[in-house]
Amino acid sequence: MEEQVFQNRVDLSGLQIAVANIKQEVNKIIVGQDDMIELLIAAILADGHVLIEGVPGVAKTLTAKLLSRTMSVGFSRIQFTPDLMPSDIIGTSIYNLKTTEFEFKQGPLFSNIILIDEINRAPAKTQSALFEAMEERQITVDGKTYQLAAPFIVLATQNPIEQEGTYRLPEAQLDRFIFKIEVTYPSLENETKIITDYHARKDTVDINTVNSVMNAAQVKEYRGKVSSVHIDANLISYIAKIVNQTRNNSSLYLGASPRASLAILSSSKAIAAMRGRDFVTPDDIKFVATPVLKHRVILTPEKEMEGITSNDIIKQIIEKIEIPR
Repeated sequence: MEEQVFQNRVDLSGLQIAVANIKQEVNKIIVGQDDMIELLIAAILADGHVLIEGVPGVAKTLTAKLLSRTMSVGFSRIQFTPDLMPSDIIGTSIYNLKTTEFEFKQGPLFSNIILIDEINRAPAKTQSALFEAMEERQITVDGKTYQLAAPFIVLATQNPIEQEGTYRLPEAQLDRFIFKIEVTYPSLENETKIITDYHARKDTVDINTVNSVMNAAQVKEYRGKVSSVHIDANLISYIAKIVNQTRNNSSLYLGASPRASLAILSSSKAIAAMRGRDFVTPDDIKFVATPVLKHRVILTPEKEMEGITSNDIIKQIIEKIEIPR
């Protein structure tokens, strides 16, 4: 019996080459963290922002910076601090003595990829200014609205351990991040390779060795291809059941919103395209479900005291729901 070769209805060859090139460039310096890199690329293709959480020194900021270098688009890095004001990130109006008029000087949010270090260190006023940009891709100053150029992606880092001088991000803002990626310590094998590579580079990290392999027009083109990826009705129902179960779980005080369902849909389509398919499978949905949901649900106080995590509950929910065939 002849083996059937499936022919994609959407040409994904260019997208696959671009994804492989991005991974190759980032891996010139980053060792391991394959899932993190995969999810970051998926977020860009799905037009979503990412929250990266991990202890200091696990290459959160470096990975985000390297990823931005693989694309020839605008890049800004903002260090959030307790004294950061909204005008420090969105810009301010300055009086021009020559024209006797106020001119708006754009802040660092007017870029394409925004790396925000320690997002939970800035006060509520500054968070609210960021909030509008993240949700509506626009910034309003002095009654005038400025549209942000596409792509506009916020990659934000936070340290889960240090709580002094930090502010808890509001649930409404957390809901705007398509993924929360938790970066763990490397394995012994990977740590050995990190040390070996660093020694071979004469104790330096030269990010200039990372080349640009994609531009803004290509990002737009590949996003169009991702949106054309097919998903069966039974898989749409599967996504809805997963999210619905977060709202009917005795271990969870707060379940996920419909925005979570849409995030799973768009990101699973991105993962499918990255893996060379123009159709979504249950495995694509299972791969993105935890990073999409983990920051959108809140455990009951009893479960927190027991040491149970949101990851555990999400895993239980996924295991209980029958996988569509």
